[in-house]
Amino acid sequence: MGWYHAVQMLGNECPSAKLCYIVEPWFLGAGASGPGGAEFAEFKSKAEADNQVGFYTSLADVPPVTDGVKRLALISGRTIDNPRLLGEAIAAGCSVIYLEKPGATTVAELETMKKQAADANVEICMGYNKNVCKYVRNAREFAASTEGSHVTFVSNNTYENNASSLGECFERNAEGMLKNMAIHELALLASFYDVTVDNIESVEVDKAFSSMQTLAGPSGKDFTDFDKVKFTIKTKTGKQVSVQADRCGGATSYAMVSDADGNEVFRHCMPDEEDEANVSVLEAKYPGAMPYFFVQDPDYVTVKERVAKHTVTGEEAKDIATIDIAISALQIAEYLTPLMQKELKA
Repeated sequence: MGWYHAVQMLGNECPSAKLCYIVEPWFLGAGASGPGGAEFAEFKSKAEADNQVGFYTSLADVPPVTDGVKRLALISGRTIDNPRLLGEAIAAGCSVIYLEKPGATTVAELETMKKQAADANVEICMGYNKNVCKYVRNAREFAASTEGSHVTFVSNNTYENNASSLGECFERNAEGMLKNMAIHELALLASFYDVTVDNIESVEVDKAFSSMQTLAGPSGKDFTDFDKVKFTIKTKTGKQVSVQADRCGGATSYAMVSDADGNEVFRHCMPDEEDEANVSVLEAKYPGAMPYFFVQDPDYVTVKERVAKHTVTGEEAKDIATIDIAISALQIAEYLTPLMQKELKA
């Protein structure tokens, strides 16, 4: 993911940002001779020659901020490393930090990070790119114009529906589906539907759709997680919204609007026809890269540009998730997980 952020900036797709430094301890260290090492070395040589990008193994080695320049750090590493990296970015003179989702593995860590940044007068913007997705925006706008409407956000992935594929998924994403695959949707709920743990009136779990399994991962250890979930949340302030997530649901995610009688009246998919055309171009440009990079390419650009422009001018970063949204999303995940486990065991 960090590589894709870099190539977008080096390609001048984010006019308010200039990529100056890349910190990569693995491929500049022990991983240099392993898988991907040669490709990274080639990327490094080109970025140095063409764009004068500096490469370092630690944030502490990055040169001091030049007078009059505002420094923005984009943290796209292992989630478990983020609390340490945020502290190092603050020490490196950053005034704004773009933190990839979910930001940390626990609510307590995120709350500590929030305080650390606030104490240093540093702002944190989160990389929840679905907040700016076309299909989300269009569904929200349609629902706003339809009295009595109800929105369902559907997130699908392309794992094979068997014990081997899902077991590998469960182990690699051991934080669980709601803190991983569906965390984007929980951020949408926190951002646009006033969903917080304190404001949840009720949760209705669709038991007929939802499924939880205990499967062995590649290590041989058992992991219990949801392979698909569907639920509806009602808030104390009168809002209602549904989420559906399926590890084996396919390559298309979408937002659906139903009317007061429950009939579907609108659906916008990701990718749509416009997205598919862009995907074909990007597949040829970056062969072998993760397919989801291409589907969400415009949204990655939008989030980076809005955060970068905000850093430079102070202009509002419209619809960009804050650290408070990230905290709420993780709190919702931690609230829903045991509730849904209990429902599905019953």
